[in-house]
Amino acid sequence: MNQEFVITGMTCQNCKKGVESKLNSIDEISKFLVDLESGLTQIEVSSLLDLTSIEKILGSKYKVMGVETEHSTSKLSALFPLFLIFFYLIAGASYLQLPQFSVDGFMISFMGLFFIVFSFFKFLGYRSFPSSFATYDPIAKLIPLYGWLYPFIETALGLAFLFQFKITYALVISLIVLSVTTFGVLRSLLSKNKIQCACLGTVLNLPMTEATLIENLLMILMAIGLLLV
Repeated sequence: MNQEFVITGMTCQNCKKGVESKLNSIDEISKFLVDLESGLTQIEVSSLLDLTSIEKILGSKYKVMGVETEHSTSKLSALFPLFLIFFYLIAGASYLQLPQFSVDGFMISFMGLFFIVFSFFKFLGYRSFPSSFATYDPIAKLIPLYGWLYPFIETALGLAFLFQFKITYALVISLIVLSVTTFGVLRSLLSKNKIQCACLGTVLNLPMTEATLIENLLMILMAIGLLLV
């Protein structure tokens, strides 16, 4: 019988060879086909394998996710954690502007809370985040160290916005960082690669969807709007 899943964390041909070697060591697998770019893996097995057990064999660098089917969780349900976080970010940013609400102040507070919260989730799965992030971010793919530094960059930007320290510099850096990531997200969506979005780290299994693109574009528009004020 055939089984399909997606392996994230492969960034080069050596990664692919390592994954193939470990898949080859699993007795139940007779044939396999691994696509480096999308991570889509097709195997022929004598009996269905548990994805968690495959992930343990591959090692902590890689994550194994099921392929979406008609019976899979809907996009809306899968993205519920993201929507819930945005609700709290909006509520928190609004509260910080009391008693005199300011649109500019709201956007600065929102961006600060956004970076802090999102960096928190990245730190929860810090060991596996860089490899997942490198599957779509152009800089992280080219320079692996950037993936390891990215959660710290987000934390620094979040603190800068919340304490209103060097706001102009923080906005420019945010614009550059988010633009690069957005380009990678857009390219992945256009190529229809089924990969995990690393915006909330790897602790939450968040699929790469249009919502991820909208989230980044919203932050970019806020940065541009504040720079033009």
